[in-house]
Amino acid sequence: MLDAAAGRFVVEKNSVRVTSPEELKGKYECAIGNFGVPQYGGTLHGWVVYPKSNKKACKSFDDFDISFKSTRSGGRPKFVLIDRGDCYFTTKAWNAQNAGAAAVLVVDDKVEPLITMDNPEDAGTEHLENITIPSVLITKKLGDDLKKSAENGDMVSILLDWRESLPHPDERVEYEFWTNSNDECGSKCDMQMDFVKSFRGTAQILEKKGYTQFTPHYITWYCPEAFVVSKQCKSQCINHGRYCAPDPEQDFSQGYDGKDVVVQNLHQLCVYKVANESGKPWLWWDYVHDFSIRCPMKDKKYTRECALDVIKSLGLDDEKINKCVGDPEADELNPILKAEQDAQIGQGKRGDVTILPTLVINNRQYRGKLDKSAVLKAVCAGFEETTEPAICLSEDVQTNECLDNNGGCWEDKDNNVTACKDTFRGRVCECPVVKGVKFVGDGYTNCEASGIGRCEINNGGCWKETKNGKTISACSNEVSEGCKCPPGFSGDGVKSCEGILTMNATLTKAAYIGF
Repeated sequence: MLDAAAGRFVVEKNSVRVTSPEELKGKYECAIGNFGVPQYGGTLHGWVVYPKSNKKACKSFDDFDISFKSTRSGGRPKFVLIDRGDCYFTTKAWNAQNAGAAAVLVVDDKVEPLITMDNPEDAGTEHLENITIPSVLITKKLGDDLKKSAENGDMVSILLDWRESLPHPDERVEYEFWTNSNDECGSKCDMQMDFVKSFRGTAQILEKKGYTQFTPHYITWYCPEAFVVSKQCKSQCINHGRYCAPDPEQDFSQGYDGKDVVVQNLHQLCVYKVANESGKPWLWWDYVHDFSIRCPMKDKKYTRECALDVIKSLGLDDEKINKCVGDPEADELNPILKAEQDAQIGQGKRGDVTILPTLVINNRQYRGKLDKSAVLKAVCAGFEETTEPAICLSEDVQTNECLDNNGGCWEDKDNNVTACKDTFRGRVCECPVVKGVKFVGDGYTNCEASGIGRCEINNGGCWKETKNGKTISACSNEVSEGCKCPPGFSGDGVKSCEGILTMNATLTKAAYIGF
C-alpha cells in the first residue's frame, strides 16, 4: 500500500529576525509547528527567555516557581527557548503557554535541516486543541547562540514574521481541505467535524461572494496487486483494490469497513462536483454537516441510503451523483478517485498530502490548529493587500493600524481625506481616490488631487479668494495638476496670488472665474 512516510513532505517556514544583541542581528529561517496558532500575515515581537530549570519544558513550570508573565502592564511578550527531547512538542508548548509564554522556540538537538513539529498519531490530543500560542523550531546553531546570549545576561530581542509564509498574489484565495467522512477515528475526527460546523457559515459567505475558491479532497491509497484478493484489501478497498481507506475501528471483524469510508468519501466528492457544476459549490459544507448529524456510524446509519436522503433534502440531483459514484464493485478506474490520488502528489512548492486533516492555502500547506479563527487568519493572509473582504479587517481578526496616529500616513483632517488604508498585513500609505478624483504623491508626506474634478476637492490645494461675491482661483480643471495664478495675478499659486491689475480688469478674463 501507499507508504505515507515516503511522500515528499515540505516543511513550511516563517522567519525569525534577531534585533539584539548586535552580534546576532539578522534574519533566520524557522519551521512552523503543526499545532498552536501561527500569526499568518502578521508579526510578533518579544524578549527571549531561557529558563534556568525545566529547560526541556516536560514538566509544569509551576513546579519550579517559574513564570513568563509580564510583571508590568505594557511589557513586551516573552518568547521561551526550550530544548528538544524527552517529551512531545505539544507538551512543551502547553507547559510554556500555561507559564505565560507568548511563543515557543524549540531548539533542535542536532545539526539537520529543519523539520515540522507535530503530535504523533498515538499521542492523543490532550493539549493539541488548547494550544493558542505559536511554536517554531529553530536550528541548533541559532538556538545555541541565543541561549549563550541569554545566559550571559544580554537583552535578546526577536521578531517572528509570518507575513510571507503564504503567497498572496491577488484578490482571490484558493484553498483545499483534505478530510475524511469517517466519524469514529477518535479526537482527530471530532476535530475535523467541529471545524466544519464552526467554519461552514464563513466559508459559504466567502465562496458566494467570489472571494475564495474552495475544493475538498480525500486521501485514498491502492492495494498492491499481489494482495488484492486478501481479506484485508477486500474489506478496505473498492474497485478491485484501487482505492482503500483504513478500517474505522481497526478491527476487521466488527463495525464498518474501510471500503464503507471510501464510498462515503466518494459521495462527498460527487456532491461537490454536482453542486459546483450547478454554480453552488458551497452546498458541500451543508451536505457534510448534515450527513454527520443524520448518518453517524454509532447509530448504524453510515449508509448509502442515508447519504441519498441528505442529498435529496438539499435539492441536489441524486441521479447525477449516483452516476458520479459509479459501481464500487467494478474492476475499473473511478475518474473522481483517480484524480484524488493524483492530487495527493505535491505540486510546485506544496508537498505531498500524507496526513489528515490538511489545509492547503494558495498551494501551501497550513500549519497550526484546525480552528475557525486561526484558519480564517490564514485565509485572510492569502489576499493581496487592499483586496481582502471586510471580515478580514474586523477587530476579531486584526488591528486597524490607521486608528493610531493615522498609521503615520498623509492626512487632510479638514476634508476627512487620508492615505492610510487598513489591510490584513498592516496599513499601507497610498494616496486615495475621492469622489472620482485621484490624489497623487508619496502617501506619507504629500498627496494632491489631480485630473478632472480636482478643483472640487479642497480647491486642488491651490490659492483662491472671494471678493464682492466673485471667486478667483489658481486651480483650473483644464490643467491636470499644479496651481497657477490666473491672468493678472502673480505668486506661487498655492499660498498666494497677488493682483497686478484691478479686480474688475481681471474678472474680464473668464477662464479662471466661476466657482
